[in-house]
Amino acid sequence: MKRENISSGSTWEPIIGYSRAVKIGTHVAVSGTTGTGADGKLVGPQDPEAQTLQALKNLETALSRAGAQLKHVMRTRLFVTQIDQWEKIARAHGQFFGEIRPATTLVEVKRLIDPEMLVEIEADALIYDDNEQ
Repeated sequence: MKRENISSGSTWEPIIGYSRAVKIGTHVAVSGTTGTGADGKLVGPQDPEAQTLQALKNLETALSRAGAQLKHVMRTRLFVTQIDQWEKIARAHGQFFGEIRPATTLVEVKRLIDPEMLVEIEADALIYDDNEQ
């Protein structure tokens, strides 16, 4: 099977040695994604819901570049620095995945790479044909 590395264009990708997403066959793995806007700045400082929504938009973009859609997502993992804000974060996740309902984990971590980042999300997707049963 062919491996395809999908870049977001981040300056960190070559330094750290990662890709925003990796596609092998019909499987797509999306790296931890934060609420960073196209300008490279964090969206919604101190707002976990805004950061979650932006992270999910970024995740959707990475999936699209790999030929996948949100409906193909089987699992998400949410890493949050303020677990007491879980309802806002979960509500934002539900805006994208309410009907899809992937397996999901939401855990608190001490901090993310930037102290202003409150949420990081990763996902696994499997591209399938809607006509297959």
